[in-house]
Amino acid sequence: MLTLSPITDRDAWNAALGALPCAHILQTWEWGDFKQRETGWQPERLAFSAGSGATVAAASVLTRRAGPLRVMYVPKGPALAYDDPALAAAVLDHLERLARQRRAIWLKIDPDVIAGTGIPGGADPDRPPREHPAGQRVLDLLRGRGWRFSASQVQFRNTVTLDLAQDEDALLAGMNQGTRRKIRQATKQDVIVRPAAGDADLHTLYDLYRTTGARQEFLIRPLDYYRDAWGSFIAAGLAQAFLAEWQGQALAGLVLFHFGPKAWYFYGMSSNEERQRMPTYLLQWEAIRWAKAQGYATYDFWGAPNTFHEDDPMWGVYRFKDGFGGTVVRHIGAWDYVPNRALYWAYERLMPGVLGTMRRLARRG
Repeated sequence: MLTLSPITDRDAWNAALGALPCAHILQTWEWGDFKQRETGWQPERLAFSAGSGATVAAASVLTRRAGPLRVMYVPKGPALAYDDPALAAAVLDHLERLARQRRAIWLKIDPDVIAGTGIPGGADPDRPPREHPAGQRVLDLLRGRGWRFSASQVQFRNTVTLDLAQDEDALLAGMNQGTRRKIRQATKQDVIVRPAAGDADLHTLYDLYRTTGARQEFLIRPLDYYRDAWGSFIAAGLAQAFLAEWQGQALAGLVLFHFGPKAWYFYGMSSNEERQRMPTYLLQWEAIRWAKAQGYATYDFWGAPNTFHEDDPMWGVYRFKDGFGGTVVRHIGAWDYVPNRALYWAYERLMPGVLGTMRRLARRG
């Protein structure tokens, strides 16, 4: 029998969350507060305890109104031991009941559960795909309870991760030859990587990110958004930024988030200048070395293609990440619990048009 109780203290929440399997930075207190400030989601931190009183699961639930109704989202959560099917089922019971009580159109979860590793279809014979039995059981559990695979996959389903238990020589040996060569080339061409700190460096990171957005044709938000997204997490001890420079000129930047046993490469940016010096390769290597020195077990490159084919828009970024010798990890993705099918049907068909209009207006602005 599980007991559900809210946690209203930041340190208590992060401590309880960090001790659980599948804990994620997007379930932290700071992420909930950030989403509330920037996008209006209301966070609620729920702890599930067993008869002993120990916290065995946690869910930071974000809620936002849609007229008289609500939508609910548990980003990269809930956190719990998913190899315990009875525990997973009991947590889902509580969350489903909460969604019905709140008159939610949908409740979306996106737990950090691995469905498999490697690229499906045998595209890489040296790293054959493997399905993870525990993840497959979670998929069966969700389907059996009537959850729907979400048409809106908010977070990346696939990623590349690096095992930091290896020593630095082994990490270098695991990279492809071109990546090792470019790291050495950056060093020989006097590229220097340093930690970024302070508002001036945040401005520099933003300028680089704006340049990257223009080059790769994606929209970025105003500076204050990233001052919050990067600066507040750095101040909380949950992020570290780096700059790669040559002769005092900033060539590239990187923002690494970290929590529990893992570090995530969330943001990368680079200048259009001096690209032949390969600053992004040395920058990535120094971030990996930093994460390892801090005791993190896994380096997550945060994002890989949905389909591993050259036509996928993420293919170029994936090839860069893959050069560092990590493992392709496929997660189970986001799933929706739908208390009212008619409302869900209407929302799923109307909302894309509303969001498309908002994006067009943003571009004109």
